Amino acid sequence: MLTDLPLEQLQTRTPDHRDPEGLHEFWDSTLADSRATGGAVVVEPVATPLRTVDVYDVTFPGFAGQPVKAWLRVPAGALERAERGERLPTVVQYVGYGGGRGEATEDLLLASSGFAHLHMDTRGQGSVWSSGSTPDPGTGDPASLGAQHPGFMTRGITSPETHYYRRMFTDGARAVDAARTLAVVDPARVAVMGGSQGGACAIAVAGLVPDVAAVVAHVPFLCEIRRALVITDADPFGEVRRYLAVHRDQVDAVHRTLDFVDGVGFARRATAPARFTAALMDPVVPPSGPFAAHAAWGGGREVEKEIQVWPYNGHEGGGAVDDVAAVEFIARHLA
Repeated sequence: MLTDLPLEQLQTRTPDHRDPEGLHEFWDSTLADSRATGGAVVVEPVATPLRTVDVYDVTFPGFAGQPVKAWLRVPAGALERAERGERLPTVVQYVGYGGGRGEATEDLLLASSGFAHLHMDTRGQGSVWSSGSTPDPGTGDPASLGAQHPGFMTRGITSPETHYYRRMFTDGARAVDAARTLAVVDPARVAVMGGSQGGACAIAVAGLVPDVAAVVAHVPFLCEIRRALVITDADPFGEVRRYLAVHRDQVDAVHRTLDFVDGVGFARRATAPARFTAALMDPVVPPSGPFAAHAAWGGGREVEKEIQVWPYNGHEGGGAVDDVAAVEFIARHLA
């Protein structure tokens, strides 16, 4: 069944989300502080049975300089060709909720399509459906690891300074920085993409790093969060509802924190060409969220954007069809 408004209303409504005071200063200073910590990007080859794709284990400095893992997958021999000046268009990819970067030999579509593919691990996650190896040490403030509902949505949720997604979104931006230091990467041709939580991160990074070349956000999570909290019981939004059912005195503080990580605010800052998807029967990410981010994209500036609607799908969206469409979209803009 439909989980939100009819398509005709989704296509014409104005997003409800209002940017909190100090939003831009908060994120600009967060990213500047993390960049100021410095730190090296370490790349190590990984032995695999693959013959057409080379894989490297990457460690780069994320939020507050904390180490974050990633896989770098490239067409076979690409690093050797980079020594002759051949640099590749690149996709930095972020992972859905509960997952990590997985195994070295997974997710080969992008590298097999001729891209350098930096697949970022997700701090503290990677034990639900795909493995990960990056811890979440928090911010150093005990509140960032204080009381929470199981999951990640409520980790440090009483303040934007301590909230989990401040760290993860900063990791995402620093992953683009790291990619641009790699000899195999053409720094002018870097795109970002992801689905669900990964789509939310791609939107956030496009707002934080305005010169990314293209963005793909499949059924993106964390858009119009306040609305989603009251129209779906599904997790991860359900984690916040259950937290607030116990911490009744924290509603205002939690709403304020989530306003700082809402994708609509990042969408208004972004200008790169963007492809969104939304599924009308999605109980996890109600489609009004992706539609709101799409409507806000560019903040009133003339930008290229599109949204693919799947009327009879849930959170899986278009599946492999979306993956191929994403490769084609990115290839057009990174050619």
